[in-house]
Amino acid sequence: MPATLPLQRLPVAARWAVLFAASLLLASVLQWVRLPAALLLGPLAAAALVQMGGGAVRVPRVLIAAAQAVIGCLVAQSITPAILGGFARYWPIILGAVTLSVAASAAIGWTMSRLRIIPGSTAVWGILPGAATVMMVMAEAHGADFRLVAFMQYLRVVLVAAVASLVALWFVHGSGGRFSAGLFPAVDLTNLGATAAIALVGAGLGSRMPAGVLLGPLTLGAVLNVLGWVKIELPPLVLIASYALIGWNTGLRFTCDVLAAAVRALPQSIGATAILMGFCGLLAWLLVVFLHIDPLTAYLATSPGGVDAAAIIAASTKVDTSFVMALQTVRVILLLLVGPSVARWVAGTLDRPSDSPAPGGPTDPGNLD
Repeated sequence: MPATLPLQRLPVAARWAVLFAASLLLASVLQWVRLPAALLLGPLAAAALVQMGGGAVRVPRVLIAAAQAVIGCLVAQSITPAILGGFARYWPIILGAVTLSVAASAAIGWTMSRLRIIPGSTAVWGILPGAATVMMVMAEAHGADFRLVAFMQYLRVVLVAAVASLVALWFVHGSGGRFSAGLFPAVDLTNLGATAAIALVGAGLGSRMPAGVLLGPLTLGAVLNVLGWVKIELPPLVLIASYALIGWNTGLRFTCDVLAAAVRALPQSIGATAILMGFCGLLAWLLVVFLHIDPLTAYLATSPGGVDAAAIIAASTKVDTSFVMALQTVRVILLLLVGPSVARWVAGTLDRPSDSPAPGGPTDPGNLD
């Protein structure tokens, strides 16, 4: 008989208590070491550990949908008139840099898929730069193995943010972050109500399309935010809960087979991320040489990490924040538009009979579930 796992005998309520306590502990530790996306990575790691320990629970789908709608509003909040102004000033440069970085990431993902390092279109979703949470949600909606996508995306976020922090080290004078004002800042109830309405209406409008629960609030909120008709209000506790829900939903899907596949692909994933970082560093150098943009601004603008990490570092240094956020935001928007098409193209090139891996082989997608 197979051995009973440590958490398998616990009732559901006790499993949730263990998951909550482990998430709080790991998120606090990761926050203490200033790891980007700590409030998502902590719950994700805790959920994976609980799952491996036999404490599987199920997050209600309505809560996952609510969390995705909040993330859509979060991205919409970053699309401001100042960013549009920065884009208007530098749009040929921004579009060129964004197109090249997305093309490079797609080529790297295609190569990983072709070499059967990561199965199907999962490698493309995993390496696409920026908006890791959004890519993870969209990957699930389009049929990729979003657990491996999450592994690749957050590995990239951690590596890129660590290098960006080292690059910015001599420029940083203090620290800050999204929750630097505390967990209970003053909240404008009118703006909070308008944000809730955007989340509900946007999610309803997008409910019939892949990742529409996220993309609907994102699109509606961005338009209203740029027009100045609403100010998106997202209390810290709402964001923390949303990060935790998405982290739990992902981590609870990490089975032994998935973790084994992730470990096998770890060296190649690190190598792919290093190549992408090197390519984006070359783009930054070109911006410095030909346009005389200061090096830190160029590096933060082109770095293939998360928008939040770039924003946090930019806010604590003397850089052209509008240029950084304009390039990062345009890249996210472009990925939302072309990401599914790129992933489908990759899947199409791998669906030919001669390219199919042997059933039951180490990269057979059927072995990941």
